[in-house]
Amino acid sequence: MEPHTDRFAAAAAEERWAMVRSIVAGGALGDPGWRAAFEEVPRHLFVPYYYVAGGYDRLWCEDPDPVRRAQWLRGAYEDGALATRIKDGELISSSSQPSLMARMLEELDVRDGHRVLEIGAGSGYNAALLAHRLGDDAVTTVDLDPEITESARRHLDAAGYHPAVITGDGTRGWPRRSPYDRIIATCTLPCVPQSWLEQCVPGALILAPFATGLIMLRVREAAHGKYAEGRFLHTAAYFVPLRGSPVPPARRPHPRALPRRFGDNDLFRFLLALTEGSLDPREALSLWEREKRPERERFGITVRGGRQWAWLDDPEGPYVWPLPTV
Repeated sequence: MEPHTDRFAAAAAEERWAMVRSIVAGGALGDPGWRAAFEEVPRHLFVPYYYVAGGYDRLWCEDPDPVRRAQWLRGAYEDGALATRIKDGELISSSSQPSLMARMLEELDVRDGHRVLEIGAGSGYNAALLAHRLGDDAVTTVDLDPEITESARRHLDAAGYHPAVITGDGTRGWPRRSPYDRIIATCTLPCVPQSWLEQCVPGALILAPFATGLIMLRVREAAHGKYAEGRFLHTAAYFVPLRGSPVPPARRPHPRALPRRFGDNDLFRFLLALTEGSLDPREALSLWEREKRPERERFGITVRGGRQWAWLDDPEGPYVWPLPTV
């Protein structure tokens, strides 16, 4: 089955609709606008190749073996993340799990007329979904790597979408197209760049991976300037780290210092990642047990007055941990 035949197009559409049905069955895409975007934006155009088997095997749309081409197409529409760029053995770009993308886009709560800044262009697929919903002119996507932005532009053009694709430092946002009503990051943050707040309208939302969760911040105006505050969503999230300058180095917790039953617990690893540098693993374990193994939604982040901190239950309460700043 050749990649440019009517038969191939029909097979791709069938795979796409099956992916959407699976996402809907999992409880996402209740919004008709986002469902239409996932039904109509062809993900396979954004992943002409990707890596499997831990990066040792590449599936490719032009593979001369029809069996491997069919495997590539099926994988493009499976509900999983796809490794799209590996450098020196390290994953630097991927296409995120579609069901997670759907939940994040729905949580972003966009409205007609909203302007969105995406940090991390990746394959361009997420920008295409945003452009389908809001229009090309409303969407700006930024990535540090010129190879990533160039391939994202090609993919978007092939799919018929033309948002602004910028090669630049995502930690600085992109002030030329501000102000923004929404900022969404597709890479894990070590902290929240202050520049993002300055480029937002009051009331804007910022949704970003942080630690192993998703933080939703509301930007507000006060006498001392803009600040942001919000809680984590229930959803776990694992993304490649934000790259840029200056970015504090990613800190990796070491749960091996604890019994396996704690170190392998997803919620406890979230607490370790969130409090790394403030609590050692056993202090984190003591807090976790004392607070009856709190869910992600009990934690939040505040960015105010040149400072930012994580907290449990109350931003001014007894459990707060300083975060680095950019």
